[in-house]
Amino acid sequence: MQPLTIALGERSYPIYVGRGLLDDRERLTAHLPRGGLCIVSNATVAPLYLDRLKQSLAGRRVVDCILPDGEQYKTLATFGTVLDALVAGAVHRDGAVIALGGGVIGDLAGFSAACYQRGIACVQIPTTLLSQVDSSVGGKTGVNHPGGKNLIGAFHQPSAVYADTDTLATLPDREFRAGIAEIIKYGMLEDARFFAWLEARMADLLARDPEALEHAIRRSCEIKAEVVAADERETSGRRALLNLGHTFGHAVETAVGYEGWLHGEAVAVGLLLATDLSARLGLVDGVAVDRVDALLGAAGLPRRPPAVPAGELWRLMQMDKKVADGRVTLVVLEALGRAALRRDVTEADVLATLTARLA
Repeated sequence: MQPLTIALGERSYPIYVGRGLLDDRERLTAHLPRGGLCIVSNATVAPLYLDRLKQSLAGRRVVDCILPDGEQYKTLATFGTVLDALVAGAVHRDGAVIALGGGVIGDLAGFSAACYQRGIACVQIPTTLLSQVDSSVGGKTGVNHPGGKNLIGAFHQPSAVYADTDTLATLPDREFRAGIAEIIKYGMLEDARFFAWLEARMADLLARDPEALEHAIRRSCEIKAEVVAADERETSGRRALLNLGHTFGHAVETAVGYEGWLHGEAVAVGLLLATDLSARLGLVDGVAVDRVDALLGAAGLPRRPPAVPAGELWRLMQMDKKVADGRVTLVVLEALGRAALRRDVTEADVLATLTARLA
């Protein structure tokens, strides 16, 4: 199994994609430090995979921290629970946090590793499609705040990522489709051929065909690895392109209190809103909007925001982390497969898109 690599000099790390990784002791232990380990998981994932992982780590000193499942628990209070587990387990600076779960667990565990004793190692073992193609890769960690998503966090790259595709067999259909939203995003922002491949193979992906699934995950990780290696901390603006659809999507999540909508579902709506906005700005034509709309529909994803006033969504968008000098920076499409940042989008432009899609 040939890993992908995030090329960050001395902090470079591998991304393994394939079947049976949870049981591969040699690969799992190759990127762990010698000290104690704390496995962070949740009440849904732990009963399925925690014992298997512990068996692969037999002989190592391991403690675990099992959290409630849900985006609403991605908070400073839960972060404190993880820190308490690390202290109680006497994990030292030569130890590591292992994130076993989806994006919420990956973000919480990574943020805890970044802060505990000023930073210890973290290994990501994502078990949802969304976390395998997006949140486990790139080192963004953090928690939400009632005022906005991911407002509190840190950059903390993992030592390795293990995307065991066997774990997707137990993923509910709704969460599986939510992960496909992030895969569609990669085709939209960086690879028109991949977008076309998704149009042709969406039925195979939904059927969880192993070949199609591994290709989609690997290609998504390849694109993210290239972008992160070029702009790890979003200083040049290129990494910000990975937020295509997310400024809209995060506003949706905040508006509903992080309940009732999965992250990928909110991103799906955001992708269509970003494409609609791009068309209103004269950057793409109606065909692009229709293709995005159709592909999201084929994936079984929502394409309209919840019943929240357009003005309220706009207000929440202004809490986005990319706001600078009072201006919201939005990722737009110049074509399918090519994204760009715009800092001159007006409130009227955004409200026109929101109002049209809310109707």
